[in-house]
Amino acid sequence: MAGLRLGPLLRYTDGSCATVWVESDGPCTAEVRCADGASGSTRTFRIAGHHYALVAVSGLTPGTATEYEVLLDGARVWPPPESPFPPSVIATSPADGERRIAFGSCRWAAPPAGGHDPVGPDALDTLSARIAADPEAARPDVLLLLGDQVYADEISDATRRWISGRRDLADPPGEQVADYEEYTRLYYESWLDPEVRWLLSTVPSCMIFDDHDVIDDWNTSEAWLADMRATDWWNERLLSGLMSYWVYQQLGNLSPRELDADPLYAAVRESPDGTDALRAFAARADADPASVRWSYRRDFGRVRLLMVDSRAARVLTEDRRAMLDPGEAAWLREQVMEDRDAYDHLLIGTSLPWLLPHLVHDVEAWNAAMCAGERGERWARYGERIRRGADLEHWSAFPSSFDALADLIAEAGTGPGAPATVSVLSGDVHHAYVAEPSWPGHTPEARIAQLTCSPVHNSVPLSIRLGFRFGWSAVARALGRRIARHGRCAAPAVGWRKTGGPWFGNQIMTLTLRGRSARLRLEQARAEKDGTTVLRTITDRELA
Repeated sequence: MAGLRLGPLLRYTDGSCATVWVESDGPCTAEVRCADGASGSTRTFRIAGHHYALVAVSGLTPGTATEYEVLLDGARVWPPPESPFPPSVIATSPADGERRIAFGSCRWAAPPAGGHDPVGPDALDTLSARIAADPEAARPDVLLLLGDQVYADEISDATRRWISGRRDLADPPGEQVADYEEYTRLYYESWLDPEVRWLLSTVPSCMIFDDHDVIDDWNTSEAWLADMRATDWWNERLLSGLMSYWVYQQLGNLSPRELDADPLYAAVRESPDGTDALRAFAARADADPASVRWSYRRDFGRVRLLMVDSRAARVLTEDRRAMLDPGEAAWLREQVMEDRDAYDHLLIGTSLPWLLPHLVHDVEAWNAAMCAGERGERWARYGERIRRGADLEHWSAFPSSFDALADLIAEAGTGPGAPATVSVLSGDVHHAYVAEPSWPGHTPEARIAQLTCSPVHNSVPLSIRLGFRFGWSAVARALGRRIARHGRCAAPAVGWRKTGGPWFGNQIMTLTLRGRSARLRLEQARAEKDGTTVLRTITDRELA
């Protein structure tokens, strides 16, 4: 009899259907039964000796919440016996009404040693505990996880011991993930956390990767990629990272209709073993990133979410560097501009912040100019070393893409049919802040903001705290302008100012959207004297 290895994860939901992801320890039929009679079932598919199912549940009633259970070959496996948590539910929102969008990034999942957590309380654990303590209270309608769901290059002590039992850690890539099986261990360690497991079973989630899902600095530059491809371990690492991302994260981002039209999903399900088909897909994605689209769109009533791949869709050729390849950029524009009167709020999810502290922005723009040869070959070589060492690869390191996004956002927020808000949701930089742009001679009708929230659970070194605090200062801004002049950098198409933060800690942001109003709340996980953790509100403000 098959058992439940991981999950369930409640992924896609709308007014009438949902998808629930599970991993079992053997082949079986996975079934979801809801208390209101809605249900769905499917056979598992096999990848590299692991068994998965994404169960499409139909027949749900809009505006309701119904408890559900998971069965494998007819035997109930969820909820587990004597669970300390309330029953998991599938909640469907009405076509209109309030939407609560919670988001964050960067969750290092290493379990605390001896009850002590070296990076502080986990914001997702704490959110889970709050919801479980009062299931009837307001909860997020969806949780957006904006990158670094797993850390392939920063493993825990427990995972290190497990890997050492299957290969010699003296061989590359050493104390990092090497293949698909080791990736499955990362997800198992992260999503088996009891609080996170229950949270993800009852709050729908949308996900996108960032660098640590594969490796730090993933796709930083053409030279970086050439160096990685010259190693004898990179190919297996990358293919395994893309394969595991598709299985554990990307599948659940898609609607049942999109899944039905996906030839890879059909091929994997129809084959006794889908490993070869998925591996071939990952190899094509590596050879020609423009052949695959990891970005996707979700509509929540009158809220439109565009989750943008700002890692794998890059153009790295030095004289044509772009954050998004032409096809991806065209897709983003089409999704933004299509039926603008159909949404009141536009959310652009990109793991990397668009608006950074001015000093950081100017240094990244200068570095891009140096690497492109603006000051000659010697500066180009120097610039590449700096780019890798300082992680200079955000939107500002791709100046043409930075300006193109600024132009698109301004256009989206202007004129008849403009939404009330346009929010760029990001993580990556291990702190939180709010920045608001302005365009010379032009004021969009929409309220536009960069909302950055990171980490959910990770360390925030003192150097990051000091550096980002200084980066927003007037002195830093003047220094940045001098650096930009050395690089002969054109002025950016947009100006901006920080209107909140920086805030440091394990934290999560929530946007509450009702009609054309928007409210932002930032909460940090704090440890109490009695050993419990709570989410403390750091800021609560109106955006529109």
